[in-house]
Amino acid sequence: MPLSTLDHVNIVTSNLDEMVEWYTDVLEMTVGGRPSFPFPGAWLYAGDNAIVHLVGTQEERKSIEPKIEHYAITATGLPEFIARLESRGIQYGMNTVPDFPIIQVNIFDCDGNHIHIDFSSAELNEDLAARLTD
Repeated sequence: MPLSTLDHVNIVTSNLDEMVEWYTDVLEMTVGGRPSFPFPGAWLYAGDNAIVHLVGTQEERKSIEPKIEHYAITATGLPEFIARLESRGIQYGMNTVPDFPIIQVNIFDCDGNHIHIDFSSAELNEDLAARLTD
C-alpha cells in the first residue's frame, strides 16, 4: 500500500466562525459539504477537495506551540496572493527553498497555526524578489 498524497488537515478551534472567515477570505477557500457529525465544524475546500477540516469546541484551543510545526498548500498566483495579504494587513515571510524551484509564503491563521503556501519560483518577479526574507 504506497501512500500518495495528504488528504486534509484537521484543526480544533474555539474560534470556529473567525477561522471560517479567515480561510475563506485570506485563502479563498469555500465552505462545502460535511458529514452530519454531532459537533460543530466546517470543511473548507480548495476546488473539489476538502483540505481543511475545522472542529469547533468551547475549550480555549489557540495554537501556541503546536506539535505540527506547519502544513503547506501549493498554489498559483503569487503576486495576487501577496497583494491580498498586504491589503488585509496580514504579516508574512517569503523565502526560497534551496535547490528547489519553490517560493514559500509563510503565514499564520487567526488561531496561530503556521501555514506555508508554495508557489513556483517562475512566479517571482523583481518587485517580489525584493521582499524575500531569506
